[in-house]
Amino acid sequence: MKRNMARTTLLFISIVTLCMGVASAAQAEDNNGCSTASVAGKWGYTYTGTIILPTGAVPVATVGTYIQDTKGNFAASQNRSVGGAFAQETVTGTVTVNRDCTGTLNANVYQSGQLVRTAVIDLVYDNNRRHLRAIFESASLPDGTNLPVVITIDGMRLSTGHDD
Repeated sequence: MKRNMARTTLLFISIVTLCMGVASAAQAEDNNGCSTASVAGKWGYTYTGTIILPTGAVPVATVGTYIQDTKGNFAASQNRSVGGAFAQETVTGTVTVNRDCTGTLNANVYQSGQLVRTAVIDLVYDNNRRHLRAIFESASLPDGTNLPVVITIDGMRLSTGHDD
């Protein structure tokens, strides 16, 4: 009886020790925080929301991919629909990433090589830097006219570490 109890206790201690080790490794990885290098890679995303014009609210939806390098440079290709009008766009910009896995994207959006708008987008990386959530802070036309928007983004990392 004592022998079985000793084995059971030893097994229990081994399992608890293993679980604590796994938890410590996961916590240590999370404690490293985020940086432009740790979120670099190729991402896929969608965004949906509304542009608020003087004539009323207009729905907007976009799907695309982007590459962010380890220095925070950003380049995207996206297809978007605004009120049913389709366009292909390219986006360039810079991303700053904070240790707490929040960040900001300053984006320039082009159609056929012409700047059509700029945006400031607030970012949050989660799921161990494999997922992105974001919301537009602002959007503007090239002449500086503010475009009131309510747009959110959902993104998923497709691959890591780009220095292209």
